[in-house]
Amino acid sequence: MLKKRQRTRLISEINITPLTDVMLVLLVIFMVTTPFIIQGNIKINLPAAKAPSDEALEDNTIVAVTKEGKAYLNGVEMADDAALTSGLKAVIAKTDNKRVIIEGDKETMHGDIVRVMGLARDAGADKLAISTIPEPAGDTKDKK
Repeated sequence: MLKKRQRTRLISEINITPLTDVMLVLLVIFMVTTPFIIQGNIKINLPAAKAPSDEALEDNTIVAVTKEGKAYLNGVEMADDAALTSGLKAVIAKTDNKRVIIEGDKETMHGDIVRVMGLARDAGADKLAISTIPEPAGDTKDKK
């Protein structure tokens, strides 16, 4: 008797291993580059503090003040104080979040920070925070 030839079946499955590899690489790339995108390109040299602020949530309003006294609302330069106040009012009304984080350059004049804090209060902000970076572990000596 002759044996029937067994037919070889074609493999009709899709190999997803290369797809998974590519997706994991893209995920890592996006995770690494996201902090640079969020931070923006405004050059602010934040001062160091013993108690770093950890309340930098993504829905907060951020006002950056450069050492020249220019104010930026969420990365957009404001022409004057009136524009900053109206912009803050619009953002607070839109997001319903009354917390404003102020990022002041280390060399910014104290008066500029106080001016921006007053404008934020006038716009309806009820919580103000000053953004800092943590002090290095070796710099724990008191400065008098």
